[in-house]
Amino acid sequence: MCNNAHGTHNRGWGRPTRGEAVKFIVTKWKSIGGKAILLEEGDITLVEADAIVNAANSRLSGGAGVDGAIHRAAGSSVMTELDGIRSRMGKCAPGEAVVTKAGRLKAQYIFHTVGPVYRGGEEGEPDELASCYRECLQLAAERDLKTIAFPAISTGVYGYPMDQAAAIAVREIRGFLDQPSSVEEVRVVLFGEESLRTFKQALGE
Repeated sequence: MCNNAHGTHNRGWGRPTRGEAVKFIVTKWKSIGGKAILLEEGDITLVEADAIVNAANSRLSGGAGVDGAIHRAAGSSVMTELDGIRSRMGKCAPGEAVVTKAGRLKAQYIFHTVGPVYRGGEEGEPDELASCYRECLQLAAERDLKTIAFPAISTGVYGYPMDQAAAIAVREIRGFLDQPSSVEEVRVVLFGEESLRTFKQALGE
């Protein structure tokens, strides 16, 4: 039980098994209204949710890390849909998001959002990163979705410090869940114990 009256923490650890979507669920935060944030270590491409968020690049062309993994798991239909989006709008700016169907993923939609490249934090990166979370949560609400799964946006090759990124993510998700919407559960699916520990700390503050 946490000291914050705004939510509760339930810790659980399990042994990972091969092919399991989630290795560990470390922290579950619940709002007064019963909406939940789950921090998990695992493979976001195996998670079941109404929407899965992809940390995309501005060209919406696939890439390394989460982006590449999601495209490989979802199949070519997602890139075909993105080709049509690119032909209409060109690049996607940092902080913005576009929507496709989810292909072979266990979801209805993929929200492709472009996180900022970290350049020291004084060139608008915090606002752009916050916008990624807000945009995707709003897209979920507009589609009357209940569950959404995020990766830790911009913390890979884009270099955003994990502690700062976690604080922004938790702030934006909590703030959104405090407002009326269809979204009931937000899962943050992380890679590695360090990122899990950092997000857990941010969630507890």
